[in-house]
Amino acid sequence: MPQVLEFKLPDLGEGLTEAEIVRWLVEVGDVVAIDQPVVEVETAKAMVEVPCPYGGVVTARFGDEGSELPVGAPLLTVAVSVGADAGASEEGAGAASGSGSAGAGSGSGEVESSGNVLVGYGTGAPVARRRRVRPTAVAAAVPARVPVAPVVPVAAPDPVPDAVPGPVAVVSPLVRKLARQHDLDLRKLSGSGRDGLILRADVESAIRALAEGTSAPMPAGFAAPAAGVAPEPEAVPVSGASSAGRTVEGSAAQRIPLRGVRGAVADKLSRSRREIPDATCWVDADATELMAARAAMNSVAGPAAGPKVSVLALLARICTAALARFPELNSTVDLEAREIVRLPEVHLGFAAQTERGLVVPVVRGAQARNAESIGAEIARLTEAARAGRLTPAELTGGTFTLNNYGVFGVDGSTPIINHPEAAMLGVGRIVPKPWVHQGELAVRQVVQLSLTFDHRVCDGGTAGGFLRYIADCVEQPAVLLRTL
Repeated sequence: MPQVLEFKLPDLGEGLTEAEIVRWLVEVGDVVAIDQPVVEVETAKAMVEVPCPYGGVVTARFGDEGSELPVGAPLLTVAVSVGADAGASEEGAGAASGSGSAGAGSGSGEVESSGNVLVGYGTGAPVARRRRVRPTAVAAAVPARVPVAPVVPVAAPDPVPDAVPGPVAVVSPLVRKLARQHDLDLRKLSGSGRDGLILRADVESAIRALAEGTSAPMPAGFAAPAAGVAPEPEAVPVSGASSAGRTVEGSAAQRIPLRGVRGAVADKLSRSRREIPDATCWVDADATELMAARAAMNSVAGPAAGPKVSVLALLARICTAALARFPELNSTVDLEAREIVRLPEVHLGFAAQTERGLVVPVVRGAQARNAESIGAEIARLTEAARAGRLTPAELTGGTFTLNNYGVFGVDGSTPIINHPEAAMLGVGRIVPKPWVHQGELAVRQVVQLSLTFDHRVCDGGTAGGFLRYIADCVEQPAVLLRTL
């Protein structure tokens, strides 16, 4: 007898509490195998494919593409064949359920489950023996094509007059925190999610209504205003909403939600500006010799030839040498303990522009790598970033960031520090300019270097010394021979 199991959005790790559905990989009525990816979701840190730990027939999907779901919310249901000869143990199925990936379905038979939820996360249970799912075994339990389970529309239900005692229908810790920060009583909200689940959008809508007063439309489910006070009609009607934003009728304004990668970047940059007293210094450097050294490296032929070395890889290697001399800039500040924490390893982040926005992949253990090794890792991470395959672990844990904004055709910038790091080196474009070289005016390849640093970890003398060492290595690459 088939058993219908519910697969919930698993904990994706790194403290992430919600994800946006980017693309469904299966339809209702499709037969899925154990650990087959069923949906592609975007978190604040990466795009990942979520595999289903069960094999069977998809009977329902929850959520449209572009909608956000909290961790623990249902993703889909699967009709699974159950029998006495099922190869999985109850422990394997329990491991999947315990990780938040699936709820126990009706029935008492054993079902086959891998125990896995997401590659790199999920459960640590051993993988149970797989058994091919026969579509005919579950075809009688569900129609060949079942309509997609409708998503509860965000419509304004009857207002809730008073707070309702008992538990609040909130799953996401982020939603609870947001409500606490704005002194919002969650019991006065009716959620727009499945079974009345209160979503982040509900809380944000209520916060906006409180801030704007009764002249703004009250959010769905928000407690009605005092008796005799009627909310005024919305001044500018909104024509509709989509994942790309909301267009306001009668004007060119467009509302674009700050979520996913863009939302995470906004939060981090805002926090950096609030907490870090940053300062910037810069210098022009003659990069002619560095470009000549790179050309010589890449011209080697025969057995000694290796992969091409990029300018970014050389600059990254120069950064690791400079951080060894000035460890103050490879640190972070512990505000609670009022301590500067100098870090033993250099995990070098580098800014990479993708279709999904700016991301900062991290080259781990960069202090132990040569230019060739750093370049190979930068190339791998860049390719993964553009394909949306970076994992949260590859986007976190940086201790220093290298930002090559010269690729955008600009000379200088004052970049914002990647919180909680202490510094960022910015590199402008390398262009021919008139330069005094050996006492004579010549055309040289010139680059502007800028260093934005946390003034709590060091003073201007240390920052200037770091930047001057970087410039010296750019102008005379032989300086690096002392540290290689």
